[in-house]
Amino acid sequence: MKRFILMLVAVAIVLGGIFGFKAFVDQEIAEYFEDMPEPVVTINAAEVTTDSWTPQVRAIGSLEAVQGATLSFEAQGIVKTIHFENGARVEAGDPLVDLDTTLDEAELDNLRAGERLARRELERARGLIERNDISDSEFQRRVAEAEQAQASVKAQEARIQQKSLRAPFAGELGIREVSVGQFVGPGDPIVVLEALQPLYVNFTLPERRLGEIALGQDIRVEVDAFGEEFTGEVTAIEPRVRAASRMFRVQALLENEQGRLRAGQFARVTLDRGESEEAVVAPQTAIRFAPWGQSVFVIAEDDEGQLRVEQRLIETGARRGDLVQVLDGLEPGERIAASGLLKLQNDSPVEITEDAQPDAERDPRPANR
Repeated sequence: MKRFILMLVAVAIVLGGIFGFKAFVDQEIAEYFEDMPEPVVTINAAEVTTDSWTPQVRAIGSLEAVQGATLSFEAQGIVKTIHFENGARVEAGDPLVDLDTTLDEAELDNLRAGERLARRELERARGLIERNDISDSEFQRRVAEAEQAQASVKAQEARIQQKSLRAPFAGELGIREVSVGQFVGPGDPIVVLEALQPLYVNFTLPERRLGEIALGQDIRVEVDAFGEEFTGEVTAIEPRVRAASRMFRVQALLENEQGRLRAGQFARVTLDRGESEEAVVAPQTAIRFAPWGQSVFVIAEDDEGQLRVEQRLIETGARRGDLVQVLDGLEPGERIAASGLLKLQNDSPVEITEDAQPDAERDPRPANR
């Protein structure tokens, strides 16, 4: 029994030492961190400014040729001659592809011979009818035979003409779908022809924009392939709003004198509406977006001269390039954190570094540093 009590006392002493040592270590660690300076977060800062913004309507659409078609034959046959190079520019009426017409021309020669015979028979019948040597019904039969022979010749000439494909309008050709010696049937695609100057840009707008767009209104168009804007004007507005989507279609004419744009390209369309107005703007990177609203971290000095941030809710409006319009919550001249938002919380001390300023261009390209 005495030995058991001694063992319990020993265990209690050991456990007490362990827990005491741990409490001592925890206290030392807590005191160490209490004495450490508050970590300073390095951020980029931006100044809230004002800018002259024109209210705009934005839409997405696609470019379309004013005239465009996939050319094909009305007749069938074997490709005999190809007169064009892929991608070439052609004028209206230029020959493109000919089918073999050997048998058709032989049949035409036969029909022309029959036409000549029918004309001679008709001339002979005219002399006979004047002398009353044939009946009137016989003469009318000869007239009908001559007319029928002439019509057969014209029909065969039309069939031969159908085997010669010509450009219906001036434009640029695509890549041909056929080769010499290939059999083609009616409607088989031969080559695409597009008139690319000017171009249409087709886009849709919600019905609430009906009062903000008019014929002749200027538009600006951007495409992914080029970092610049192309100008045009509205030429047609669909007379009805589609019930399923509550959208209406708009068509504008776009100059393409240099021929860089192509039908089918994705287009971003901008239309100005109303007069320019002064707007309070802030960098998009400075705004923290959350389900409960948007906020920014405003930078200010505390009583000891240390820069700290204050999280503030704001109301935002339109976006343009790197900038966002601020409708409420910020004043021009205030400085806000423009980077490192995930590291910040309310009242965090900060240190500011310099960085490139945001741009209002839709596709900004800041310089490398």
